[in-house]
Amino acid sequence: MALMITDECINCDVCEPECPNEAIYLGQEIYEINPAKCTECVGHFDEPQCVQVCPVACIPVNPAHVESRETLWQKFQRLQPKVQGSA
Repeated sequence: MALMITDECINCDVCEPECPNEAIYLGQEIYEINPAKCTECVGHFDEPQCVQVCPVACIPVNPAHVESRETLWQKFQRLQPKVQGSA
């Protein structure tokens, strides 16, 4: 599942630089997450880094983008082709 940022976001700027896939960007009013790039940090970290640093806990799972851990791993491999050979 990709994550999403809710409208409780206070635009504090701490999540965006933490995303290893560059999936977080400043939208029209709040930060947003590109679900095509979000792997919930699978392949990079044990837990989503944006969730870890968010001071207002406004980054839940996006119910519109349900993905298994295996699917997230495959997305990670597509986004990081140089790492495909490692497990």
